[in-house]
Amino acid sequence: MTTFVLVHGAWGGAHGFRHVRRMLSAAAQEVFTPGLTGIGERVHLVSPQVRLGTHVADVVNLVRYEDLDDIVLVGFSYGGMVVTGALDAVGDRVRHLVYLDAFVPADGDSLYGLVGAPATGLQQPGEPWLVEGPQRRYDDPAEAAFSAPRRTPHPVGCFTEPVRLSRPLEEWPFTRTYVRATADEPGVPANPAFEAAAARARASEAWHHREIDTTHLVPQNRPRELTDLLLELA
Repeated sequence: MTTFVLVHGAWGGAHGFRHVRRMLSAAAQEVFTPGLTGIGERVHLVSPQVRLGTHVADVVNLVRYEDLDDIVLVGFSYGGMVVTGALDAVGDRVRHLVYLDAFVPADGDSLYGLVGAPATGLQQPGEPWLVEGPQRRYDDPAEAAFSAPRRTPHPVGCFTEPVRLSRPLEEWPFTRTYVRATADEPGVPANPAFEAAAARARASEAWHHREIDTTHLVPQNRPRELTDLLLELA
């Protein structure tokens, strides 16, 4: 049995992994899908004080309090920032690190920095501190009907606070995989940070690289394919 920790992305929640969670559990795997403070099912805790470090603590505390070890840690989209930030605290408990169409930051990188956006937000008093997300495309209309009303605004501090990482990802003893969603999403510009991360993985012997032919919301659009891939990586 493998222990999976699946970390969701911005504007989402743990419910985005519900199909994958059920499939992995049915395959006799242990699965945790932590909800990040202030978004998704934990939107009641939203405040201007929620930052990237808050979400890093959400994941670190789950791993520590559940005493998880030898885990497959998966970061989806913005979740790539979170799992990277968690490594200094729990990296010795990770067997395999998976970035699922996700940001792959280095020490000192912020999400806004990686996408070239102005680093505005909590630094300037009076500016909006919640960011609305883009409308997403779901392959299944039933999934769209379920998920669209559950998308929540995201605290901007999560996008402006830099990641802290004591050494480059390639120097950690765990194995690494980048999974790229390759289909274009109408109405949503391509994310250059995701393609740069995928290119890094393709060019490095320290990484595995995989692709899934769907748009960005892989856990909801291709749960069976993603589950099978995670089981293979484990």
